[in-house]
Amino acid sequence: MKIGIIGLSSVGKTTMFNLLTNTKVATGAYGAKDVNIGMAKVPDKRMDYLINLFKPKKTSYAQIEFIDIGGVVPGGGTRKFLDEVRDCDAIVHVVRTFDNKDVPHITESINPAKDLETVDLELLFADLELLDKRLERIKSGKKIKKEQQDELELLERLYKHLEEGGDIRQVDLSEEEEKQLRAYSFLTEKPKLVVVNVDEAQFKGNSYPAETELSELCSQKDMPLIEICGQIESEIGDLTEEDKEIFMEDLGITETGIQRLARAVYERLGLMSFFTVGEDEVKAWTINKGTPAKKAAGKIHSDIERGFIRAEVVKYQDLSHLGSMVKVKEQGLFRLEGKEYIVLDGDIINFRFNV
Repeated sequence: MKIGIIGLSSVGKTTMFNLLTNTKVATGAYGAKDVNIGMAKVPDKRMDYLINLFKPKKTSYAQIEFIDIGGVVPGGGTRKFLDEVRDCDAIVHVVRTFDNKDVPHITESINPAKDLETVDLELLFADLELLDKRLERIKSGKKIKKEQQDELELLERLYKHLEEGGDIRQVDLSEEEEKQLRAYSFLTEKPKLVVVNVDEAQFKGNSYPAETELSELCSQKDMPLIEICGQIESEIGDLTEEDKEIFMEDLGITETGIQRLARAVYERLGLMSFFTVGEDEVKAWTINKGTPAKKAAGKIHSDIERGFIRAEVVKYQDLSHLGSMVKVKEQGLFRLEGKEYIVLDGDIINFRFNV
């Protein structure tokens, strides 16, 4: 899964990328640039517990790939930007409310709602252009087949919705219609979250410019909104674990904004984790919600999926409550499941297989 970080120039996209991926990419590049790519760990307190319980030689948290895409400059070229976004599975859109004279806002005025709409218009116009071309291709044919007629009606419905300022992700689609659209990779169809990059005073005061307007806009377009202070997050990232806890306690927070963002992206994509545990390794495996056990086994190795026999399943809640696998078995909470069992978030699984 590729998650694109987008927004206007100088809003803090690369800062967020660095915090998510624990890298040190230079910030401040103005306008389009080569993309930065990195992997981000998905924080999970269940993993922390399992690591402490089994004390393995190796640990592997769930990870997602983030791509820091060059900032949009109003009136500038956007083709490279649009091509990069089209290659992503989801979008994190960063807007800013922080005030910093050393980093002037590209439009010289701070309005996160307006900034969000500015970039969103680029995505919307790109989708309209794509729809225009496909509609023209269908209509210019000598004869419109039945499946083309169905596609034509769907695309015209989407076109009307976009003309009214909506995003494709808001349109109710049947399973068959969703399949039809997969080949297009519409930009406004992609799952999206909005991050507002606040300054320290705004963070502590729990208020920032155009807050109500931005919140309403995100709600209308089905975009979760997360508030993060890049300045504070950077300071936290430079501290030792002990100092980090003290600093966060003074701020009255139990987890960082970056941790919330990584988890929110994971959930927004309909992803979840199951775990494999032991003295050698404790690992979180990423799958889509609704995945059957046999297919989940394939995440580990194709041979396990091919030779699947049974899945030995323990619920994380049962293990964390009882404190050991021995007690889980004594309570009859250790289960054998077949290939059609739908894996649930937090399942601890050992697959039996034979090849």
